[in-house]
Amino acid sequence: MTFILTETAAGYALLKAKDKKLYKSDNLIEELGSADKVVDQFKVKVFEKFDSAADALEEINAVIDAKVSDRLSRLLDTLKDEKKATLVVSDAKLGSAINKLPGLSLKVVSDTNTLEILRAVREYLPSLLPGLNEKDLTTMSLGLAHSIGRHKLKFSVDKVDVMIIQAIALLDDLDKEINVYAMRLKEWYGWHFPEMGKIVTDNTAYAQVIKHMGLRTKAATTDFSSILPEDLEQKLKDAAEISMGTEITEDDLKNIEFFANQVIKLSAYREHLSSYLNARMAVITPNLTALVGELVGARLVAHAGSLINLAKAPSSTLQILGAEKALFRALKTKHDTPKYGIIYHASLVGQATGKNKGKIARMLAAKCSVSTRFDALSEDRDDFATVGVEDRVKIERRLAQLEGRDFTRITANNVSQPKVDLKPVDQYNADADAVADVPMAADSDDEDEEEEEETPKKRKRDDDEEPKKSKKEKKEKKEKKEKKEKKDKKDKKDKKEKKEKKDKA
Repeated sequence: MTFILTETAAGYALLKAKDKKLYKSDNLIEELGSADKVVDQFKVKVFEKFDSAADALEEINAVIDAKVSDRLSRLLDTLKDEKKATLVVSDAKLGSAINKLPGLSLKVVSDTNTLEILRAVREYLPSLLPGLNEKDLTTMSLGLAHSIGRHKLKFSVDKVDVMIIQAIALLDDLDKEINVYAMRLKEWYGWHFPEMGKIVTDNTAYAQVIKHMGLRTKAATTDFSSILPEDLEQKLKDAAEISMGTEITEDDLKNIEFFANQVIKLSAYREHLSSYLNARMAVITPNLTALVGELVGARLVAHAGSLINLAKAPSSTLQILGAEKALFRALKTKHDTPKYGIIYHASLVGQATGKNKGKIARMLAAKCSVSTRFDALSEDRDDFATVGVEDRVKIERRLAQLEGRDFTRITANNVSQPKVDLKPVDQYNADADAVADVPMAADSDDEDEEEEEETPKKRKRDDDEEPKKSKKEKKEKKEKKEKKEKKDKKDKKDKKEKKEKKDKA
């Protein structure tokens, strides 16, 4: 026999099919195409009604999680006496859970054909259950859907991390769109005033200049003081007088100005969205924000899927979050795994030199993990980000210690991002080309000194190359050994075969 288990907002229905091999049929759409055909094919064996809306929510949540509740287990006990019976269910995971129940000898089926059967049953369910009309069933289904939605969202005003996820995704999209629009605007207006692109590099300022100026011939009489600094304003006006650009019509200019307005509006909205994101991060994840900043913190939350998922993740996962491709490639090729993912863009990791980046990333990930758990699971709000600030002080002190700087003055009150030291780049000295009246002996002495300086460098290079050579030699020895072993095995095999042939002969 074939039985169909269907869950509704009113209760569980266990139906008995007239055709034993119904789930194997290829013409289910025709066979179950109307209410009369469905009523003729199925008969209600048992209908287990839910006691209340709360009971319905509990039962349906159990089905969603592929768990067999006590009520459903009691319903399935009615099939204990059935031998060689088939049970059609909607979810394969629920089917696996039913198979584990003791005392049942059922073949549980869930595939594309069974979905077609369940679709027909649910469509004509009021016809199968005489005591249930369509209007009541729709009302109950709507109420249950709202209950499931509330249960899944677990709404909390202070922990709405969905806002962060959507805001950071939109911010990234806006950045791309503004860049594309600005590039198109520069190419378009560049035909009329090509020199302006090198003078005004900021995208928003470029669009504002076009809006204020219009044609380049009006540059001399236009005031740019609210948009550009004085030196750039003068450069722009000078370039407009000797520009090599072509002339454009008023209609062309109108379309360019309209496009420039779009860039300005998008840039303004981007700033507003950035402020909104900063405010939400300060409320929802103050400690994480204190450690890595608003943007990196928001990207970590978005990549994990939610704040609670990020809080559950270990620090090792948080450290390489965003570098999944590199991680799996490294595991596949048996190379070193990545040391950092999104966390690399945090200011604390950026301050560290190359050799210390991995250490700081690991330490920062551990502290971020603690701060995230505090933000997500703490009952008390911490608007001052006490945990995050204290952890940041510890990391900054450790970083200063690794870099050989004074770390005794770093406290929670003076925590700041130190400026990056920019070293002057060595430039070519043109005066060195002059020929000096120096005797050759001096030159030879200089050459000797240079040779002496080069010697330790060569030695250093040789020292570095030694471990590389030793590795290469080991590899070659290993390969030779493997080849020799293979050859020996082959020889033994050949000898054995020859001996067997000889014995047979």
